Amino acid sequence: MSITEAILLAIVEGITEFLPVSSTGHMIIVSSLMGIASDPFTKTFTVAIQLGAILSVIVLYWNRFFQSWSFYFKLGVAFIPAAIFGLLLNDFIDRLLERVDVVAYALIAGGIVFLFIDKFFHKTEEKGTSEISYPVALKIGFFQTIALVPGVSRSAATIIGGLTQKLNKKTAAEFSFFLAVPTMFAATAYKLLKFYLEGNSLGSEELTLLAIGNLVAFLVAILAIKSFISFLTSHGFKIFGYYRIVLGITILVMYFLGIQLSIV
Repeated sequence: MSITEAILLAIVEGITEFLPVSSTGHMIIVSSLMGIASDPFTKTFTVAIQLGAILSVIVLYWNRFFQSWSFYFKLGVAFIPAAIFGLLLNDFIDRLLERVDVVAYALIAGGIVFLFIDKFFHKTEEKGTSEISYPVALKIGFFQTIALVPGVSRSAATIIGGLTQKLNKKTAAEFSFFLAVPTMFAATAYKLLKFYLEGNSLGSEELTLLAIGNLVAFLVAILAIKSFISFLTSHGFKIFGYYRIVLGITILVMYFLGIQLSIV
């Protein structure tokens, strides 16, 4: 992987990680077109640079992260379902991760849902609450388990989960960002551990690429989060629905044309 490729992947990560468009789907296309998707380090890199994205959330919402212990407990409660199901269904998830077509179908299905979700939750936006209780956090956590299916989008699943619990869009989106911190940290730690257990190691060149990737992902994610909250509250989900459908169809076309695609 070159520095340019690392920067491109980090930009994609920073933009898509917190948007309901599936970072996995984008990573498939970008890394495959660059011809580096099957490289073991690339697979680790695309997960490890999530740390930069995590840091962007902490920096943007610094006061929220240090306001009370209940905030951490609620995140912990919301994180539990994905942690449990992730461990129990690990083999099944690994098999799904070999299916690029599954990612495409999940993108399209989610896109169709997004075309109608604004109308469905219209009253919630008008009268929605900003208060998150422990039961609400747990229910959102169960929605996050749906994102164990590649292509669903963790952000999409948790935001929709929040809307079903009568949260307004802004609160649902922000809690999705907060929940990403423990979830993505755990995913990154697991990926790095697996990388080392498989006999791989990180040299100075790989560490440099990781440093650059995390920095770029951090800066881009800050811009993406700020823009997304503003756009979502003003325009809703429909544009993301159309985008997901187009992306899913693009992946399917590439897949059926025999273009080599690989989930990173």
